[in-house]
Amino acid sequence: MPESKGRKKATYTPQEAPRAQKVKTGNPSWYVPVMLGLMILGLLWVVTFYITKQQYPIEALGRWNLGVGFALMLAGFGMTTNWR
Repeated sequence: MPESKGRKKATYTPQEAPRAQKVKTGNPSWYVPVMLGLMILGLLWVVTFYITKQQYPIEALGRWNLGVGFALMLAGFGMTTNWR
């Protein structure tokens, strides 16, 4: 039985892979100072409220000063979840 002629295949030449660009990870340089600043400012707000017998930082807010202080601290702690 006669043998069939095989087809010549083109030689495989791998293509150069595109060079991967470095992906910038991390946060901007201002992120950590703002995060820490919010937490410290909130703490100072609450401490000032208690030390001054509820007259400062803003007397008109009354006990809502606690809410403002804790909101500042919570915003700082919330920023820690995105910190890289």
